[in-house]
Amino acid sequence: MPSSDTPPQDASDLRLPTDLKPTHYDITVWTDLENNTFEGIVHVDLHSAKIRFSLQVIKESSKVVLHTASLELGGASLQSDALQSVQDAHTREFDDKNERGIFSFDKALPAGSKARFSIPFKGVLTGDMLGYYRSTGGKDGEFKYTLTQFEASPTAARRAFPCWDEPLLKATVAVTLVSRVNSVNLSNMPAISEEVYKPESAEKDSWLAKKMTSLSDAGQWKVTKFETTPPVSTYLIAYANGPFVYLEDSYKSPLSGKVRPLRIYTTPDVISQAQFALDIKRKVLPLYEEVFDIEYPLPKLDTLVASDFDSGAMENWGLITGRTTAFLLDPASADIHSKQNIATTQSHEVAHMWVFPEWKLDSEFLTSHFYQARALDAKLSSHPIEVECPDANMINQIFDHLSYAKAASVLRMLASYVGEDRFLKGVSLYLKKHTYKNSVTKDLWEGIQAATDLDIPKMMDNWVKKMGYPIVTVTEKEGGIHLRQDRFLETGPADPKDNETIWTVPVNLLTIGADGKAVLNKDILLDEREKFIPLDTSKPYKINADTTGFYATTYPAERLIKLGQQAAAENSPFSLSDRMGLVSDALAAAKAGYASVSSALGLIETLKNEKERNIRLCLTAAVAIALDLVWTSIASNLSLIASTWYEDPKVLEKLNAFRRELFVPLVKQYGLEYSDSDSYDIQQLRTTAIEQSADAGDAWVVKELRGRFDHFLKTGDDSKIPSDLTGVVFRIAVREGGRPEWEAVRRIASKPKNPFQGLSAMRAMGASKDLKLAEETFDFILNQARDQDTFYYAGGLQGNYATRKFVAQKFKEHFATFQKRYAGNFGLIRWTEISFMGLSSEKDYEETAAFFKAGHGCDPVDIDKDTSKFDMALKQTLDSIRARAAWVQAATGELLQWLEKRESKL
Repeated sequence: MPSSDTPPQDASDLRLPTDLKPTHYDITVWTDLENNTFEGIVHVDLHSAKIRFSLQVIKESSKVVLHTASLELGGASLQSDALQSVQDAHTREFDDKNERGIFSFDKALPAGSKARFSIPFKGVLTGDMLGYYRSTGGKDGEFKYTLTQFEASPTAARRAFPCWDEPLLKATVAVTLVSRVNSVNLSNMPAISEEVYKPESAEKDSWLAKKMTSLSDAGQWKVTKFETTPPVSTYLIAYANGPFVYLEDSYKSPLSGKVRPLRIYTTPDVISQAQFALDIKRKVLPLYEEVFDIEYPLPKLDTLVASDFDSGAMENWGLITGRTTAFLLDPASADIHSKQNIATTQSHEVAHMWVFPEWKLDSEFLTSHFYQARALDAKLSSHPIEVECPDANMINQIFDHLSYAKAASVLRMLASYVGEDRFLKGVSLYLKKHTYKNSVTKDLWEGIQAATDLDIPKMMDNWVKKMGYPIVTVTEKEGGIHLRQDRFLETGPADPKDNETIWTVPVNLLTIGADGKAVLNKDILLDEREKFIPLDTSKPYKINADTTGFYATTYPAERLIKLGQQAAAENSPFSLSDRMGLVSDALAAAKAGYASVSSALGLIETLKNEKERNIRLCLTAAVAIALDLVWTSIASNLSLIASTWYEDPKVLEKLNAFRRELFVPLVKQYGLEYSDSDSYDIQQLRTTAIEQSADAGDAWVVKELRGRFDHFLKTGDDSKIPSDLTGVVFRIAVREGGRPEWEAVRRIASKPKNPFQGLSAMRAMGASKDLKLAEETFDFILNQARDQDTFYYAGGLQGNYATRKFVAQKFKEHFATFQKRYAGNFGLIRWTEISFMGLSSEKDYEETAAFFKAGHGCDPVDIDKDTSKFDMALKQTLDSIRARAAWVQAATGELLQWLEKRESKL
């Protein structure tokens, strides 16, 4: 990381020169899985042009500058129609910092001419999960294969082949893969030919002919040629080779009537678990077409499931790739969470709600994306959605949950404000206008503006270009309510210098009409600091109806209790999302000091009392639908409090008693057995109640769960462990047990029967209170765990209060190892967040900051602590520690007082 005395590199220097532009790539890749190597040649058609900046004219260049990293390059040549010649590069140099190759030629290309640049390359197939890499599947790694992953680092295509690796520089691509005859080749487009290599059919003196001449087994290799893609950015190019098998289906386009094939590829051992993901894809594609009025543009859509994959999934055009947990589902032991994960991965945000309506994915969006984005955006170290990306380090870091989830949340807010139909029409106009082109944010706003006749840029610019979001404070006055917006920070009210942004806030006011029905007013905008709204406050009301606005709200304590009572009433005017929003906003406001923690806990107690009175005496499945996600929201917020005060036994003891009082009755009511006849909501509510009761230490629930694991340990029969309880059963067994339980989950983690069982075992290995077993778990991470899985083991250690500081210390001790292991991908970002995010004291903050302090200046003595590749995550993590520490310091007394007062009433 540059020192403070080093002038920053000009952003224009970080982009490739613009005097040459690629228009088409011919890429040939020869893969040798036995020797873990690949070779190839890339031919790039170039267009040479003069580029004008102000009054300057960029001179014609005799250099070709492109991206390359971790590749051995051969001799480069340049063929020009204008020069009627083929030139070999007479010099070449490499800029390792900016990952560039610079090739100089004797004659310059004339402006406006066309040329073809050719260069062979070689590389090693590593297990780094970026670029073109190797993976293994099956028992003991019996299946070996390769695939590309250009998302793990958004500039990773240059590790697979030399290219112009910038999204703006789109080009068409024709891929040819050479592999052993007993393997399968895949790419973005369908194969147009595949045949065993024959010398007589090869182009004379071609790179491939020369390569094959050097082999003694040339007849054991095949050549697969694929159709040319439409114009595409390099990061979306994909190809793979291995012993793949597939399931196949198709869908009929509702727009054109065309039938397109759909496949999902895996290694042979897990193909039986791929059907659900294929079914989802078949359902989603025609819905996309109808919603956007745009036909899927490619002839096919494949999905490849990989055992080793850094991210969840990557939507390469025509060849989606992703990890096993994102796509595989064991039909014999399918749990709801795995189904949801697969459905959401395949269908993405726009198509979510049409796939499984009973899952209430619009409300579940709040827990899976909305509140995670708000938690990050409440930090001083946040960043806007739209941010400058001068170098690769910054690109990697802004690929965080904030960029995705806040963007999705503000679009959801906009769709609610303008109306879903008009929003989707605007998106359709935008997509049609910019097909195969790059675009910027204002292009989307213009499309939606055209469909709505509203000033969308004025409304949306601050949501996208400024960091943070507001908290809207409601004050009741005679004749109405007074609203004020301020920037919400997790550390408390913002200083004036951090509170300058005024957002255009859709108030979305919900009131009750004379007929007792809900009335929604979407016309009110809070586009100034303060505003008075006339209103009859003697009747129920709520702002931010359906919790679609990306902002927090806080009400007077008396009104919050009334809102809780109205939310829990049998015929409540408030939606499921409204109820979730009330709970989460109350806790967020309390944590940040905008409201008292007792008011938030009072709201939870009110919801609990009202639901007991209105529901437990007359429970029906329909009523349960209103319970599930509200209880999930209550559970997650109480877990947050427990996790923050994890070092205070007195608070934990009383808080856990409150959790048991809330959730154990639900366990007794719904039981621990699952049935196919259960509604989705009943299943979810049962699971939430069992997990909370077990985590809070209820003796009866813990005994029940341990008994099920003991049966499995003695007999090998896991039929008494319902799929939805696998995670909590494994975790409680290890937490309350000893080495036999730990050894059992370690064996499962190494060879699970399905991905979800494997994840549960990985997390459970960190659940033991025995520090010796924690040491063995960490040793397993270092020496046996797959790179992509280490975060799950670490997450188990971090979630265990007994080992939370242990994992932080171990990461510091082995920082150099992790830095080397995860060079180039998201690994260091994840490890930094996991290792320290649960700490809750000022001492923790100071020690963590001190450990990385030398890295901020890249002191030569501590060069190994260079934080430039994860600096944003580190700052956010430090902010989190400080905010938790401040909350503990400010609210411990009040929290204890409320818990003791509640306890005295029992």
